Amino acid sequence: MSQKPRLKITDVRRVPFKKYQTIGEMEPAWDPGRSRPHDFGAESFVEVHTDQGLTGIGPSVDAKLIPDVKEYLLGEDPFDIERHAHVLRYYAWGAAYHGTAGVDIALWDLIGKATEQPLYKLWGGNKDRVIPYASMILLSSPEERTEMAIRLMEEGWKAIKIRIHHGTLTEDIRTVEMVRDAVGHNMTVMVDANQAESNGTWQPGVQWDYRRAVATSLALQDLGVYWLEEPLPGFEFDKLAQLNSSVHMPIAGGEGLPGLHDFLRACKQDIYDILQPEILVLHGATAMRKIGTLAEFYGKQIVPHNGGGNLGVIAHLHLVASWHHAPFLEVLHDPPIGDYLHGFSIMENPPVVGNEGFINLPKGPGLGVEIDRSLIKN
Repeated sequence: MSQKPRLKITDVRRVPFKKYQTIGEMEPAWDPGRSRPHDFGAESFVEVHTDQGLTGIGPSVDAKLIPDVKEYLLGEDPFDIERHAHVLRYYAWGAAYHGTAGVDIALWDLIGKATEQPLYKLWGGNKDRVIPYASMILLSSPEERTEMAIRLMEEGWKAIKIRIHHGTLTEDIRTVEMVRDAVGHNMTVMVDANQAESNGTWQPGVQWDYRRAVATSLALQDLGVYWLEEPLPGFEFDKLAQLNSSVHMPIAGGEGLPGLHDFLRACKQDIYDILQPEILVLHGATAMRKIGTLAEFYGKQIVPHNGGGNLGVIAHLHLVASWHHAPFLEVLHDPPIGDYLHGFSIMENPPVVGNEGFINLPKGPGLGVEIDRSLIKN
């Protein structure tokens, strides 16, 4: 029986999209005082081409990294992805959210297409739908967040994550109390304190000390909150471990941790009950899958962080479907300006959140989605 010739990578391209009309501006809770424009789609995406006509796609990569990526990958077999991940991490590291995660995701997309399997099946998953949670963007008033929660509940969403860290603990707790009273037990409520945005000692907005983190945790625990996310700076492992041991409610975090060794230390010190690795920080799905195994070994849940709003979220969707210990998928969704569909608009066939509150897995091979070619810049 003859075997198919191995795939060979022939090109790696950063493909720009046309300019998009700005929908509006939002002031993210994690960066108060600075409004940011929100557009449809994305600036660009990455393609990895092969000699057999298959092309893998992934999130955007810094243009300056493409020459180094091509120098190593051209002529290589995409199936050698474990080695590729290590070599690219060394030669084309790049900054978080602008590094080679897009290339790694595109390589996995290629492998899925070559084997004619969606990634979640290739990774051993059996869930054909997952529960997304609407991750809020704004640090808004208790009244507005309550109205938003009711609207999302009526649309079918099963879970919501609220941003807190107002000027006072009282206002934080009032926000969560009002949302909880409005949705009852029809929605799972998570809370994000956004206290680990910086790897230094300063970040914009209200900064919590340990006492405020403890007081907030105990109050949220009484309200039946599913988790409290990033209640202290990410490097304060000892204080996080102490906090985690003092409350029954899960503590979640890890979006800024850059490597497997960081998550190993976090697991050993038991600082989080729920790990939240970010595919665009860890530079791809290859590393993310190892964090999933680590979480399973230490008896922890894993819920990936954000994913950048487009193809990274699709990669997270497949990962969550492949893990039995991943209960939710984070989807940044704070409509109308922060609607998740704006980021998904680059795809011809994006998955959507249905009125029953689930998001179905794409059935096509690889990521299972394709780029809308009419949006590509000529």
